[in-house]
Amino acid sequence: MEIKRDFYLNKLIQRQQNGLIKVITGIRRCGKSYLINVLFKNYLLSKGVSEDHIISMAFDSYENEKYCDPDNFFPFVKDQIVDQEPYYLLLDEVQLLGKFESVLNSFLRLPNVDIYVTGSNARFLSKDVITEFSGRGDEIYLQPLCFSEFMSMYEGETYKGWEEYLMFGGLPQVVLLSDPGQKISLLNHLFTETYLSDIIKRHRIRNAAKMEELLDILASNIGSMTNPNKLERSFKSIKKSTIKASTISKYLSYLEDAFLIESARRYDIKGKAYIETPVKYYYTDLGLRNARINFRQIEETHSMENVIYNELRRRGYNVDIGNVATTERNQKGVPTHKQLEIDFVCNKGSKRYYIQSALTLPDNKKMTQELRPLRLINDSFKKIIITKDTPGTFYNDEGILFMNVFDFLLNENSLDF
Repeated sequence: MEIKRDFYLNKLIQRQQNGLIKVITGIRRCGKSYLINVLFKNYLLSKGVSEDHIISMAFDSYENEKYCDPDNFFPFVKDQIVDQEPYYLLLDEVQLLGKFESVLNSFLRLPNVDIYVTGSNARFLSKDVITEFSGRGDEIYLQPLCFSEFMSMYEGETYKGWEEYLMFGGLPQVVLLSDPGQKISLLNHLFTETYLSDIIKRHRIRNAAKMEELLDILASNIGSMTNPNKLERSFKSIKKSTIKASTISKYLSYLEDAFLIESARRYDIKGKAYIETPVKYYYTDLGLRNARINFRQIEETHSMENVIYNELRRRGYNVDIGNVATTERNQKGVPTHKQLEIDFVCNKGSKRYYIQSALTLPDNKKMTQELRPLRLINDSFKKIIITKDTPGTFYNDEGILFMNVFDFLLNENSLDF
């Protein structure tokens, strides 16, 4: 079954012949190899590029082992470039190629060679990978399947698909399995043998158990404000173990560096400044998150918030947590200072959206709770509440947009309604 990833395929198409090395990054097993070696290659062929002008190499294949030596690979490719027509170099697991940075930079100097690479070990997956190419890299960050991609191949109605997506996530290998037990087994295996193994190996972590415990705590508290000091206290109270906040801070950076989690900082909307701590953490894939907690504690409220965050990031928004300070008088007339939260402040170029994620709005009390911080914002940017129980998309009398979560996720341009 072919999994369509048109959103990312179009990114590659838009970057053709731009003079940079296209570097496809993202969590392991999210479909990077499939994107360049199947979808992009098929696109090139459909546009009339001849097969002999597409040079593919999977460096993790036994038959290509000798080409991991740059002294073999470089002349092999050079010998195939026999005219001035464009050549496309599609390289998978490029970190296995010796001196790959200098080799690729050499090919980049050839005017008719267009380069696309992926890599899957912890070093290559690092967020600073672009520096390996001395400013000549163009990163395309690939996420696991978003909900619309998942539903494009799901044979069932939307609500059932939603339940499965929240449970098992969007890693293509997992999605393609039909048996729930196999999905769970694969997710557990991937987390332990692939993701953690890479991080531990790269950073030479001696106490892997602490790293796993940190992942468990984060998995149990997605969408909750935290920081290293608070997590240190959690280790003492929940895990009955001791770990310093400084060590936790390093571990968090390793996990973000490998794309397992992302952090969202707090932003003071009225003061127009960032509040350094605490922050929120979201998992890149909910299936991996659920594997950390043995598929218990699957709260739809927090899971939906995580999905919305990932979708906003996929669409290219910088996403912060909004903070609105207000002063109110209590029942005794004494002024009290309060900090109200807006789930997401999304920015891209000149666009900004304030978004609240609310699974349901069962009564006026909950409605007022979600509206209250939005009402305190004085600028003219769009304010949105995304819920699962909103029957349709509409504006209320205050100009606040209410939107069903499926309308948001299944329509690429939903925020422009």
